[in-house]
Amino acid sequence: MDEIKKKIEEIVKKVKSDKTFASSFKSNPVKAVESVIGIDLPDEKINEIIVAVKTKLNLDKSGITSKLKGLFK
Repeated sequence: MDEIKKKIEEIVKKVKSDKTFASSFKSNPVKAVESVIGIDLPDEKINEIIVAVKTKLNLDKSGITSKLKGLFK
């Protein structure tokens, strides 16, 4: 599970920092995720990762993540 969390964080960072990858993730998220993780996973696992990445990106865009971190300092 920790390995999946690390991969999700890696994908989120790559989406934020690499416009080409972000475009690829938007147009074909399965292929983009598989290119980062380097292995072929079942579709349901890939879709779980995609949902997690999109959720994390949406939380970061809304600023909720930074607000929540501030609560726990």
